[in-house]
Amino acid sequence: MSKMGALSLSIGVLGGIATWAFLSLGGIVIWAAFIGWACFFHSGGDTKALQTTIVGNIFGSIMAWVAAVLILAIPLADTLSLPLWAGIVVGATVWVICYGATIKAFSSIPANVYGYAATFAFLLQTAEALGLSNLMSIGLGNAVITVCVSMAASAQPGSTTPERTIEQNRSIMRTS
Repeated sequence: MSKMGALSLSIGVLGGIATWAFLSLGGIVIWAAFIGWACFFHSGGDTKALQTTIVGNIFGSIMAWVAAVLILAIPLADTLSLPLWAGIVVGATVWVICYGATIKAFSSIPANVYGYAATFAFLLQTAEALGLSNLMSIGLGNAVITVCVSMAASAQPGSTTPERTIEQNRSIMRTS
């Protein structure tokens, strides 16, 4: 079996196991896990990537949560229209996640954006998630908790891979 075949097989098996585990547990979302997992490998697949992935995904998710709370809690949608008010809030919070990259802990703009986008995806696709009662709850009904747990849990399996294997994976990906 070629190196790419072995890598593809191992990732496929891990993806299948992750899907089974997430669906068995309930409450956490497999698609957010795959985004977190991809972010980890996209960021280099090493210990530093694990840190930037988890911190960036959480930062982005929290900023999306802040945006959702502001949109719902400040009633400017009645005056400006919901599309305009939401656009202003999203524009401002996306500026924060990008400018936040000037702080070393938040230096991965893609990781920040993946967390932000995954949180809004959850909010917009999940019935009743985009409501202040769920946004303020402590539990898996709160988008920031569900998305952060899902994304962070997926980055963990990749981090247990020995550095030598990570370097081999990078080499395979460069030659493909």
